[in-house]
This record gives sequence, structure tokens and C-alpha cells, in this order.
Amino acid sequence: MITSSPSLLLFCLTVSLLLLLLPLPSHCADPDPLQDLCVADLSASISANNFPCKPFSEVTSDDFVFDGLRKQANFTDAFGVTVTTGNVLSFPGLNTLGIAMNRVDIQPGGINPPHSHPRASEIGIVIEGKILAGIVTTKNVYYSKVLTAGQVFVIPRGLVHFQLNVGRKKALTFTAFNSHLPGSTVLPLNLFAAAPSIPVEVLTKTFLVDEDAINNIKSKFVF
Repeated sequence: MITSSPSLLLFCLTVSLLLLLLPLPSHCADPDPLQDLCVADLSASISANNFPCKPFSEVTSDDFVFDGLRKQANFTDAFGVTVTTGNVLSFPGLNTLGIAMNRVDIQPGGINPPHSHPRASEIGIVIEGKILAGIVTTKNVYYSKVLTAGQVFVIPRGLVHFQLNVGRKKALTFTAFNSHLPGSTVLPLNLFAAAPSIPVEVLTKTFLVDEDAINNIKSKFVF
């Protein structure tokens, strides 16, 4: 017959309380896949964090290859940057894998403006040119570094960051994410090009300027 001592009972109670108080493990990005592959069926509505899987009978080798990052897209925006995305929406084979990649081309003097990725951390490598890469923490601490070809940078998930071309030639970077759909919150577009528009009064009070100043900025974002 096994009897429980007071010390053993106290130990068991302590361990139980610790298990209840400790935070449960959680995923830092997309959840792990539960099958070999799940090529996204983009014709279906997204379900929870993933697209439904295409039937295996319809999966082809082309689903695992994406050539969209081979060529530079045309510069069309006011910032002198073009971002070509390789996420699940353009590369269905990434569905449930928790990875994505972008190509970022920046004209001389151009900028990939302050933005954040709400669902992923980012790592990037400079392929050509010279950029000033900067991040700002939630405590408003600013970190930056001028980077050239071959140097790698990392952006923690959700932090505001930017890349400014400080060289005389075009800059090219490739960036990777630990999410198949990292998202991008571009601050100037969110504030000045939202649809419907954020009330001018909100922006004048936020930036401590008059209405003319706000309208002048908003006019830059009429595409």
C-alpha cells in the first residue's frame, strides 16, 4: 500500500500550480502543416489561417515553382519603389508552409516607406546598391544601418521599418518571412490614402498641423 507524505502532496500541489500559471506554448507565426502539402485553392474562400487544399489529383509540379521574382516590376508609385510579392496569393504552393519572399527594387533616392508586417518577422539580403535600413521599437527607439551588397538585415515581427536607397544606382533586396501571408501596413498609405478617408480633423490633431497641410499631403497619394 502506497501512502502519501505531506511533503509529496505539497510537491505535487506546487507543480500543478506552476503548470497552471505558466503560459501555454504558442506559434510565433503560421501554424504547422498537418500534411505533406496543401497547395492553395485560390478559388475558394480563405478558411481560418489557410486556404483549402487543392485536390491532390489537380496538383502539378508548377505549383511548387514561382518565377515572379525574376524580373523587376515597373516603378509606378510616388516612393520610387516596387515590391514584388511571393506569398500564398501569388504562389499557392506556399499554403500552410509559413514562408514567403519579396523582391524589393528601389530607385536612387527612393524609399520603401515606413511599414510593418503584422504576421511575420522578416530577414533580407541586399543584392545590389546601398540602402539605409531602419527600424523603430514600440518604445520609440530607432536603430539603423547603411547596408551594401551581401549584407543581411532582420526586422522583428510587427515593428515599423523602412529601406532608403542612399546610393547612386538602383538598389535590390530580397526579403523572406515566416508567414505565407505576412501582410503589410504602409503607414503613409494607411493614414493619407485610406478608403473611405480618415477625417481630416483626426489627422490635423494627430500631426498638430492645419487642414491645408493635410490636404497637401493627401494630394500626393491620388493614384
